[in-house]
Amino acid sequence: MSSSSSFSSAPSVNKKSSSIKRILSEAREMCSDASTEYTAAPLEDNLFEWHFTLRGARGTEFEQGIYHGRIILPVEYPFRPPSVILLTPNGRWETGKKICLTFTGFHEECWAPAWGIRTALLGVQAFMNAKKEAAVGVGALDVDGQERERMAKASRDWTCHVCAKKNAELLPE
Repeated sequence: MSSSSSFSSAPSVNKKSSSIKRILSEAREMCSDASTEYTAAPLEDNLFEWHFTLRGARGTEFEQGIYHGRIILPVEYPFRPPSVILLTPNGRWETGKKICLTFTGFHEECWAPAWGIRTALLGVQAFMNAKKEAAVGVGALDVDGQERERMAKASRDWTCHVCAKKNAELLPE
């Protein structure tokens, strides 16, 4: 993932665009106010595509997992919601497909421009352990708990084909 210095020096972006200003602001904030629960940054060659890595929520079958995914921001961001795609096998959502959550492009009517990348990451983490009845919608899976725990343990060694980093390197203990 990128460093904050590359965000401000991105040569081919219109820094007067409200979307670009917001994205750059969120990228700087994510770097300066790091969390032990998640990390996220835009790709160096595309500010509208972010890669994130987050820990599974404590006290859940995802707890030992580290999950990697993509957030795709529309050109109209933050006035339109992002799309979220999980890349790490997890047992909650299909990998490589946009997932349906109330703060994604599947539910534009629920999105608030005050929300951001950090809010989306916390939402993904919270929705991972949704009850079986909530495991509906585009991209939802209902895998049994033992298999989710197995996937959680295996997720630490998963490597992203884009950034070529292991989850455990992106969010070390």
